[in-house]
Amino acid sequence: MNEILSVVLAIVFILIVIGVYFLPSFVAGGRNKKNAGAILVLNLFLGWTLIGWVIALVWACMEDK
Repeated sequence: MNEILSVVLAIVFILIVIGVYFLPSFVAGGRNKKNAGAILVLNLFLGWTLIGWVIALVWACMEDK
């Protein structure tokens, strides 16, 4: 039973980490941004750096002109 619980908790943790990592992409998609694809690429390749993740999130939150 402990082994199953450990696996389930590990999967939940991994899903939460992935969700937080791709938060800028989810925000961009939810806001129907024109550059959602570019935000996804930035998030995918530079999101592991804190600065890349923050830039992607700010870009996703900005209004389209």
